[in-house]
Amino acid sequence: MEIIPSNTPEDLPKTLPPFEYVLQTATLKAQAVYAQEIDSPKGDPFILAADTVIVDTSTGSILEKPRSEAHHIAMLKGLRDAGEHKVYTALVAMTPLASARMPGYALESCLEETKVWFDQGVSDEVILAYVRTREGADKAGGYGIQGLGSILVDRIEGGFDNVVGLPLKKALWLMEKVVVRADDEDLLDGEAGDEDLEESEGE
Repeated sequence: MEIIPSNTPEDLPKTLPPFEYVLQTATLKAQAVYAQEIDSPKGDPFILAADTVIVDTSTGSILEKPRSEAHHIAMLKGLRDAGEHKVYTALVAMTPLASARMPGYALESCLEETKVWFDQGVSDEVILAYVRTREGADKAGGYGIQGLGSILVDRIEGGFDNVVGLPLKKALWLMEKVVVRADDEDLLDGEAGDEDLEESEGE
């Protein structure tokens, strides 16, 4: 297993519905790494890409990583004051087909949603102190629930690992699904070839 940054710009229009935005972004990431690795001497790539966004349900705004300390503080205050927000993670799995069947790869995707409620009693001073730890500076929504960011959270509804950024059960299910699909596509291609051969022999 190897972690490969996609370096894909996350600049799709924020006017897209959140689930479309995160799914399209994860798909672009997967396709970028797939194109980079398909001719690798390491063998056929199996790509699993993920993208996570936070949605402020009071405004419908899609939140990604904070751009600055001031933006980070404002983001967390907004999530606290809103009370509830949603975390969407899109997963995309890709692997090549052994056959020449177009488009040459199997691709499957899924989406996970978790509701999170911040503790509305968290003070501005606590938010400032948390921001200055820099723990959430590289995270969608500006906090890490698995670390110090847990002090901001009152409760969640849904998968904890989704808020962390990778819903593991969904990831394993998706990986199995794309492998089965790739095998099925190869089998179908092989069956078609056998039928063509039989017809030509009969002629």
